Amino acid sequence: MVTHGKDLKSGLAKIKLIGIAAAAVMLLLGGCGQGETTETTAEIITSATTAEIAETTEETTTITEETTTADTAETTAISEETTTTTEETTTADTTETTAISEETTAETAETPAEEMKSMSETPRKLCALTFDDGPNGSTTLHVLDKLEKYDITASFFLVGQNINALSKRAVTRAYEMGCEINNHSKTHSDMTKLTSEEIAEEIDFTSGQIEEITGETAKFFRPPYIAVNDTMFEATDLPFIAGIGANDWEDSVSAEERAQRILDQIKDGSIILLHDTAGNEKTVDALDILIPALQEQGYEFVTVSELFAEKGVTPKDGIVYSNVLQTAKF
Repeated sequence: MVTHGKDLKSGLAKIKLIGIAAAAVMLLLGGCGQGETTETTAEIITSATTAEIAETTEETTTITEETTTADTAETTAISEETTTTTEETTTADTTETTAISEETTAETAETPAEEMKSMSETPRKLCALTFDDGPNGSTTLHVLDKLEKYDITASFFLVGQNINALSKRAVTRAYEMGCEINNHSKTHSDMTKLTSEEIAEEIDFTSGQIEEITGETAKFFRPPYIAVNDTMFEATDLPFIAGIGANDWEDSVSAEERAQRILDQIKDGSIILLHDTAGNEKTVDALDILIPALQEQGYEFVTVSELFAEKGVTPKDGIVYSNVLQTAKF
């Protein structure tokens, strides 16, 4: 591009010099008075000058065209190179962005699956809170107040002879709250000393009372004193339930001790055995310690039937369950 510029300047300079020379000759000839010669000479000079100018102009035009063509070609090449670079950069950026997006999508899709798997592999911690020796119109109602306070359910094992017009109201309230009503014999006798017929009578009487109040039959039986023998197993089809206890029938055991004894024994699948005997207010007080403590540990409260169902266990004959996951007799 620099060389072409110099050639253009040189051509223009030639045109200027030829013009000056032509003018000088014209003046000289005119001054001598030689008209024909002057005209002829002028024509020659003019012709020569015109030819030189034409040649110079053509040369200049050629140089200009070459310069313009070269500049245009160079500009086009630069433009094409820039475009190619831009396309390559854009394509690379797009490819990289797409790769990052796909990787992010894959990670996002993977995370919920992992979380769901982790949740499914983590079993719920469950226990069943149960009460013996009711119903009555005092302590049973106070226990129900605590259950409502913490929005939980429990299972009540009734002694048939304690069911009367007043205590039936407590049973109805418990049932309507979602609690389970089960069998704890008629007279709370040591049934290991009874005949098969007497055992059946004890159980059937209370089951009949429960069905009359709730419309449902009892699903489980808790033997008085957790005393059992083969005759008892043979006398009923109901599964036998025991539980982890706190000796809460003894007045010397404080509310704090009752709660702590349960906390020391609790495991997933445990059945908690307490008593709602009339006047047993220390157990009522213990619930304000025990229930929040178990909830803080992640336990959920369910009925005995729900506990077996949630753990996928079918109760078996010959086992007295304190934990639905046990396989031994006691």
